[in-house]
Amino acid sequence: MIVTFEPGVSDDAVAAVVQLAERYPGVVPQLYQFDGASEHITELHLVGDTVAVPTDGFESVPGVRRVVRVSTKYRIIGRHRPDDEAFAFEYNGVRFARDALHVFAGLCAVDTREHIDAMMRALAAEGVVTTRMGAYKPRTSPYDFQGLGAACLPWVFELAGRHGIKVVAMEVTHARHIDEIVEALERAGEPTGVMLQIGTRNAQNFELLKVVGQQDRFPVLFKRGMGLSLDESFNAAEYVANHGNPNIVFCLRGVKTHLGEPHRNLVDFAHVPVVLRQTRLPVCIDPSHSVGRPYIAPDGLPDVFHAIGQGVIAGASMVLVDFHPHREVALCDGPQALRLQQLPALLAYTRRLRETYTELVAMGAG
Repeated sequence: MIVTFEPGVSDDAVAAVVQLAERYPGVVPQLYQFDGASEHITELHLVGDTVAVPTDGFESVPGVRRVVRVSTKYRIIGRHRPDDEAFAFEYNGVRFARDALHVFAGLCAVDTREHIDAMMRALAAEGVVTTRMGAYKPRTSPYDFQGLGAACLPWVFELAGRHGIKVVAMEVTHARHIDEIVEALERAGEPTGVMLQIGTRNAQNFELLKVVGQQDRFPVLFKRGMGLSLDESFNAAEYVANHGNPNIVFCLRGVKTHLGEPHRNLVDFAHVPVVLRQTRLPVCIDPSHSVGRPYIAPDGLPDVFHAIGQGVIAGASMVLVDFHPHREVALCDGPQALRLQQLPALLAYTRRLRETYTELVAMGAG
């Protein structure tokens, strides 16, 4: 059961609801506060067997907006009513919400300082303040390049500050990586911000999810597990929110199936509206790992562009896409990376589609 309060509710009103909840044996009240798209949200979650707990007593307390019985296990990130406020948050001057589009173009795996500089210089020239930079790379084979790790963090953060990059999406695969990122940021003088990425291979690494949730310094980009259902992935993302960090963006990146051929994975961007309907999270799409090939369609546009179009026109508000100054020498996923000269076209394409989506939403379905 979830008790949602009116904006600006008093501490006394919240305390009254907590005291009422504590009267019921086996029910544990847990308070959550987070930012929504238009207002700050305060909720009290009643955890335990609430079947016999009446709602009218809570509804009569001044300051209570509504009381909802929850059937899904992902009760924090879940959208339990159509009018539930969607999550939104601001980090290092960048607002993440369903109505704000961001393109995180960058290196799937950092390899050289020169390539970082070229990538960020190109982004700055286009007015883009977000990027992806892979320092820690979990790979299928133990013999494949695993990333430069902490050694490359000083380059990434220094150059991000130099080129005005405000948020760097960076995958972590172990709790110690968070400590390494914090230490490197502090040594560099906090020139940028980091969004911690949970990759598809760690989507059910529950101990890592708990650690990422227990820190509130960095927001989290959670990728759907390549072989998981949406429901399983939602419950995994709930681990992050449950341990204290609701600043999550949910990412669709394609699912593993032989039916995806000739693409690398089966593109699952038709699930964007499903995620928006079933959760309160902003949605990201990762066309590079979905398509995974440098194919060009007969109309002259890369398949990656068309995959982006599918996701953005469905309501995605973040795009994670691989670029490389010289993809033929990339140490990881070079074939799926776009070239820097394609960046202006990709940004124009993505922004135009977002404008179209916004116009269509304003028109309504009738």
